[in-house]
Amino acid sequence: MLQKRKEPVTVDAMVRLVGREVGVSPWRTVSQEMIDRFADATDDHQFIHVDPERARAETPYGGTIAHGFLLLSLLSPMTYETLPPLEGAGMAINHGFDKIRFTSPVRSGARVRTRFVLAEMNARPSGMVQIGYDVTMEIENSLKPALTARWQMIAVMDRKDEPA
Repeated sequence: MLQKRKEPVTVDAMVRLVGREVGVSPWRTVSQEMIDRFADATDDHQFIHVDPERARAETPYGGTIAHGFLLLSLLSPMTYETLPPLEGAGMAINHGFDKIRFTSPVRSGARVRTRFVLAEMNARPSGMVQIGYDVTMEIENSLKPALTARWQMIAVMDRKDEPA
């Protein structure tokens, strides 16, 4: 398993890791403040997210739960905290998701972390590298994960033949 995002890793080294877990992020608390700020940013103020008293009284969750899209958005910082950069890549672009599933609600105050399995790496004719990760966001002390997905990224490789 690769350690925290430190030294860049070569494309050849990454290719050898296809099919293997390449990182596990640190635990991150999903606070009510985080949920409320996400609700404000997305204009999604459904009571199950922002009204603790009503959510406690009217839902089976015992209180508020995080938005699924909030959890999905946490994958970006978890990636930066966990995975090494690809050597020669100027940047990575979010290319989308395949088969996202929100499998268990995350209660306010719960902690989550993400496991990254390198599912695929393909060099494109453009020189860019397509990378697919199978991600599983775990909830501390829960048997079921919060979400699972295949996350597609494109690594934009620096062009060595262009003048600086």
